[in-house]
Amino acid sequence: MRLPWSSRSLPPEAGVTLEAGERVLVHARTPDGGYVVATDRALRLPGEAALPWYRVDRAMWDQQGLVVVGTDGVRHRVELPDPGRLPEAVRERVTATILVNRHVRLGERGGVRLVARRVPGQETADWGFVFDPGLDPADPGLRAAAEQVLERLRRTLGV
Repeated sequence: MRLPWSSRSLPPEAGVTLEAGERVLVHARTPDGGYVVATDRALRLPGEAALPWYRVDRAMWDQQGLVVVGTDGVRHRVELPDPGRLPEAVRERVTATILVNRHVRLGERGGVRLVARRVPGQETADWGFVFDPGLDPADPGLRAAAEQVLERLRRTLGV
């Protein structure tokens, strides 16, 4: 699918090597001369490995630039004063990976967000847990409760 806000090709000085068949959707230049590149497969941040769209939990924009939080909880910050059409591309790509996004209470202390994402080339969805602030994801009882809720949700939705 060709997106309406696709940009011209990536300049050679960007120094980004794309995988075979990967297409640049849009890019923006950082103040230090690096590039943030959104492709049809991943978000490429300067000095970082490509972050596949299904591994992006969320992205936030402010006056200084972009903050991306991976599904592993790792935060990436990139100064990007003129993002151009990048915010729209990031939003569209991340949203396109999400099949299910459901918050479920696990008790009085809070709950968990259950997220199923499409993974290219994989028939089954990739499920993840995002526990509410203050809950310990390593707590075995909490984890077991989340797993039970996930199983019920998977049966109900057939995902």
